[in-house]
Amino acid sequence: MATLKVNSRHNIRSISLPCRSHPTTLHVEEKLNENKTWEETVSAPTAEMISCGLSKLEELYKCMDDLLDLPLTKQALSVHRCESWTNELLEGSVRLLDICGTARDFMSLLVEHVRNLQSALRRRKGDSSIESSIAKYTSFRKKIKKETKCLIAALKQVDNKIGVSCLLDQDHHLQAVIRVLREVSLSTVSIFETLLMFFSVPVLKQKPATWLMVSKLMHRGATTCEEEPENVNELESADAALWSLYRYGSSEVQKVLEALEASIERLEDGLGCMFRQLIRARATLLNIISH
Repeated sequence: MATLKVNSRHNIRSISLPCRSHPTTLHVEEKLNENKTWEETVSAPTAEMISCGLSKLEELYKCMDDLLDLPLTKQALSVHRCESWTNELLEGSVRLLDICGTARDFMSLLVEHVRNLQSALRRRKGDSSIESSIAKYTSFRKKIKKETKCLIAALKQVDNKIGVSCLLDQDHHLQAVIRVLREVSLSTVSIFETLLMFFSVPVLKQKPATWLMVSKLMHRGATTCEEEPENVNELESADAALWSLYRYGSSEVQKVLEALEASIERLEDGLGCMFRQLIRARATLLNIISH
């Protein structure tokens, strides 16, 4: 099971805005604190946990939209549009957008491979057909695992560039807005990193695997096993089921694959919503700065 490695900056950051901050800014801070609480509870990401995180992130961006829509915010950002932090925010937004789009493409392809596996099991044209489908699925999993490392590295680059420019001699509201925008970016980096760690679990080799890995997902407490693992990643469950195919039968494996497909589709939907939120936020910021 992969262990999530969270950047230490995410554990100590705090905006703690002064009491004179605008109510909309304080509302965003509340959502940020909710996201931080979520981050602290995640140690081994599952699809259900990540879906929750993406939903919270979407709510956060909606609050940020309200903040950017304030006349006071528009005026402050447009007057200081040539500052170094402007490029920092714009560059970070486009890189997060690219990472989000790539991750969404991964999920779409993964769903396709899972469906092909289900079709092979239903056709039952012989072991060779099923083994071929499993081999293609495994090869794709390995490809995703490799490419997610590059995306995680790109996220760390975004993280390292957030907050490098100083906010000296800026008015109170502008400083509060920039701090909020930076914190929203950090929260996005953290949740996207959790998502990518989900895809980074080791790919099992073709050998019999213990049914304990899938019992939690399939039986939900009705299992006869004496011990059940905690926080089973849905991809790990599918791996274990596939390599236990000839011992436990295709019908049980189908159940696991159906659950995996549903989980990935939820994540794909969540990332689709976030992709649209990121586009909207970047467009809003560009419109403000260009005026």
